[in-house]
Amino acid sequence: MEAILLEYAWVLVVLIVLEGLLAADNAVVMAVMVKHLPREQQRKALFYGLMGAFVFRFAALFMITILVNIWQIQAIGAIYLLFISIKSIIDQRKSEESHPDAKKRKQSGFWMTVVKVELADIAFALDSMLAAVALAVTLPKLGNFDIGGINGGQFMVMLLGGIIGLVIMRFAARQFVGLLQKFPSLETAAFLIVGWVGVKLAVLTLSHPGLGILDESFPHSTLWQVTFWIVLVGIALSGYLVGVRNNKKKE
Repeated sequence: MEAILLEYAWVLVVLIVLEGLLAADNAVVMAVMVKHLPREQQRKALFYGLMGAFVFRFAALFMITILVNIWQIQAIGAIYLLFISIKSIIDQRKSEESHPDAKKRKQSGFWMTVVKVELADIAFALDSMLAAVALAVTLPKLGNFDIGGINGGQFMVMLLGGIIGLVIMRFAARQFVGLLQKFPSLETAAFLIVGWVGVKLAVLTLSHPGLGILDESFPHSTLWQVTFWIVLVGIALSGYLVGVRNNKKKE
């Protein structure tokens, strides 16, 4: 029993780190989507976004055994993240290339912004829970009961990891809004990260047994995991360095 509990504790630590990183991605998305709103509306939109993230993550947790069998849901999440990433970067480029006196592109209103944030939350919740279940099911079963089609012990590890991830998101979102205001070029990096997470969901979709385009084990392979995190960190670091360089030019 001691060995099993130790294994559970180790997986929980790994899951907390993983959920924290995924929560940070989600926080970046929320921050970049609400950045154009007045400060008071930013707070409200972030609050609704965090509530949505909480609801969608726990809904996904209880429905994960259903969600993992429906590749179309994963595909929709991937397409949405790729869409908002590509569209936002193209719009940003058009805005930068337009004449200084040209009319500024229309930004989404408060409630439309909230809707966009919630839709992104759904996609990130799916990604988060799929990653969590892939890790949790490697644990030996603990207890003789199931929750949401998953062993009770495995479910509790996923639940704790998810809660801690949401706490991290709560504090990260406001910080990212401040960073985006200080380093505007980070907005491009943020949307590139959104697109890269969309690619991750696309890889999960293509490796689904219902499609079988990629090997089922590929999304969990060391090669893909290392590649994913190296690219993600590279995007974030490049965006920060470009932002610092641009700020120095303005001084």
